[in-house]
Amino acid sequence: MSLVETDDVEGSEPISLHQRILSDIREKILSGAWPPGHRIPFEHELTDEYNCSRMTVNKALSQLAKAGLIERRRRSGSFVRQPQSQAAVLELHDIRIEVEALGLPYRYERLERVKRRGNAEDRTLLGLSAPGSVLWLESLHFAGERPFAFEQRLINLSAVPEAADEEFVEIAAGPWLIGRVPWSEAEHRIRAMAADENTADALDVDPGAPCLVVERRTWSAEHPVTHVRFVYPAQSHTLVARFTPSQG
Repeated sequence: MSLVETDDVEGSEPISLHQRILSDIREKILSGAWPPGHRIPFEHELTDEYNCSRMTVNKALSQLAKAGLIERRRRSGSFVRQPQSQAAVLELHDIRIEVEALGLPYRYERLERVKRRGNAEDRTLLGLSAPGSVLWLESLHFAGERPFAFEQRLINLSAVPEAADEEFVEIAAGPWLIGRVPWSEAEHRIRAMAADENTADALDVDPGAPCLVVERRTWSAEHPVTHVRFVYPAQSHTLVARFTPSQG
């Protein structure tokens, strides 16, 4: 029985085996069926599955690696690559846009919502000089099937009273606030941390795993609006700052 691969037939219009393998693997990665870290079948396994040559499989895997979807490890095989996100340090960005820029489906899940009288720690985080009511939120942002960022947020209800009636089930607090409260000033603090039990459980990482933390406070006309802490698995996120020389 002879083996004919459309990769080797000039002028053939049907999809080639190389393109079919490429498309099948890409679809499994982008759909989340194969999450980051998942081992791709070995070359000889794909050769048997698609009844093609080793060269055709290698060509498809090489193209996937070049596109940044998989990483090839000598002697270990090929694995779905951890998404690398880049976020500008000085921007208030929507995590949905950040995830979709990676070619992955976005999903948001609210974990906790508590309306309370602000305690001393809340007032310190928000920079409040007087007691007041606050809204506490914990949320998860997903890229595919994997947790992408763990969000913990305080909202000053004196500055945004309408937030007290919003459940934040269908929409995350970040884009909701940006659409309703004009911010005049923002502060970012960036640091590294080892995942504690709560963070590790939320992000599905091991306790003690390295994480990147971005803390932000925003003001509107000198009134504190929100304090938020985003925690990312360290290997999946990059912060970028672009600037020009100061003018004398």
